Amino acid sequence: MIEALVINLAADAAVMLVLWLLAVRIGDVSFIDAVWGGGMAALALLSWLQLGQPGVRATLIMAMTVLWGGRLALHLLARWRKGGEDPRYARILGKAKERGAFGSAALTRVFAPQAVLLFLTCLPAQLGILASPAPAPIGPLALAGAALWAIGLLFETVGDWQLARFRADPASKGRVLDIGLWRYTRHPNYFGDTCAWWGIWLAAAEAGWQVAALSVIGPLFLTFTLTRWSGKPLLEKGLARSRPGYADYVARTSGFVPLPPRRR
Repeated sequence: MIEALVINLAADAAVMLVLWLLAVRIGDVSFIDAVWGGGMAALALLSWLQLGQPGVRATLIMAMTVLWGGRLALHLLARWRKGGEDPRYARILGKAKERGAFGSAALTRVFAPQAVLLFLTCLPAQLGILASPAPAPIGPLALAGAALWAIGLLFETVGDWQLARFRADPASKGRVLDIGLWRYTRHPNYFGDTCAWWGIWLAAAEAGWQVAALSVIGPLFLTFTLTRWSGKPLLEKGLARSRPGYADYVARTSGFVPLPPRRR
C-alpha cells in the first residue's frame, strides 16, 4: 500500500509540474479548479489499477470518485473556457505578474499547495481502494456511503445546472438566485461536494478502523475549506458587495445544510 501511495504522489507531482508549465505559458492558473476534481478521479483510478485484483468495494469507491471528479472537472473546465481568468487568482497573482515573478508565484502559491492538498483530500478513495482487494464485498457501511454520495452528487449537479441557467439569463444581472435548491441553501454545490466525500469516506471505512482514521483528514479538510476558508466565506464576501439583495437572502436562507427558508 505504501508503494502504491508513493507512486500516486509522484504522479500527482509530475502532472502538477506539467500543468504549472502550461499555466506559465498562457499566463493563467484558473484551470486548476478543474484539476481538483479530475486529479482525484485520476488518483482513484490509478489506485484501482495498481490493486491487480480489486474487490467489489474497491470498484465501487473508484466509480464513485471517478464519476464525482469527472463531472466536476468537465463543469469547471467549461466554465473557465467561457469566463476566462478567475478574479480570485488574478488577485492572488496580480502583483507577482506585474513584477515578472508570475512563474515562481504560481508554483509556490497554487500548484505546489494544490498537489499536496489534492493528495491528502483524496486519501479516503486511495486507501479505501488499496485496502479492498478481491473478494472485499460491499457491506452496510459502504451502501450507506454510496447513498450519501448519491445525494451529494444530485445536489451539486442540480445546483450547478440551476446556477448556469440563472447566469445565462440577461434578466438575472444584479439579482440573487433564490429558487430551486438555492431557496433552501446558499451553497447546494458545496453541500453536495461535502456529502459526496463523506460518503466516499464511509465506504472506505468499511475496510477497517485504520483506513477510517488515516483518511478522515480528507472530508474534514474539504468541509473546512468549503465552509470556513476559500469556499463560502470568499464567495459570499464578493456577492455581498455586488448583489444589493444578498443581505436579505442571507437572512432568510440556510448557509449550508438545506433548510426551509426563515420567515422575516
